[in-house]
Amino acid sequence: MSLAIKGENMEVIKYQNVEFKRSGWGVKARPVVSIPEINIVNLVLEPGEVVPAHKTPVNVHFQIMEGKGTVVIGEQSAVVGVGDIVFSPLQIPHSLIADQGSVFSVFVIKTPNPQMSAGK
Repeated sequence: MSLAIKGENMEVIKYQNVEFKRSGWGVKARPVVSIPEINIVNLVLEPGEVVPAHKTPVNVHFQIMEGKGTVVIGEQSAVVGVGDIVFSPLQIPHSLIADQGSVFSVFVIKTPNPQMSAGK
């Protein structure tokens, strides 16, 4: 899967058609975009599932696509829902909690892509 960001090539990604895998935390994960500049994964947590607190070497944005849940960044937490976007600075612990009685679908957007950054 690729996304052309230069020139006149455009790719439309129907993320709902991308197959799920299991993340390292056991939640459903759909890889959407993976290029050096950005990594986007759609995590789908069932009620009660948690992505435990961890740090990343890059900035992360969480865009809520479905349901409600709790996003924890450092010592702060917020209940968020569809359309909300939450920013997490690099090296600050963050976690996701599907604690609002519904499926919690989140786009996890990392910039740059830590798996492809120049330092790797």
